[in-house]
Amino acid sequence: MEKAQRFEDLIVWQKAHKLVLAIYSLSSKFPSNEMYGLTSQLRRAAVSVPSNIAEGFKRIGANDKLRFYNIAESSQEEVKYQLLLANDLQYSNTKDLILQLEEVSKILNGLIKSFKKTNI
Repeated sequence: MEKAQRFEDLIVWQKAHKLVLAIYSLSSKFPSNEMYGLTSQLRRAAVSVPSNIAEGFKRIGANDKLRFYNIAESSQEEVKYQLLLANDLQYSNTKDLILQLEEVSKILNGLIKSFKKTNI
């Protein structure tokens, strides 16, 4: 497999970006009183995932890279909770987005594990 030259080449970034677009679309339908609440929180957390993948990609040191990838993982958990909350508040059915998020999580976890193995 050819080594990624840009963060946009990473499958995990591509899927995380696609998820962000879906979350923006979904959250645009939330009640207007959530504009500065759940809508804003969910969008920020979602954007944090591919943003930290991109930033980590460009870092040179192994610890730096892993730190940003770990922040992306943490943001994923925040997004998961917020999607669960949106579902429970009956703003939307978020099950499909949660499945997409879990796929991103698995790929990112694999990237982190492979990176740790090659940089021991």
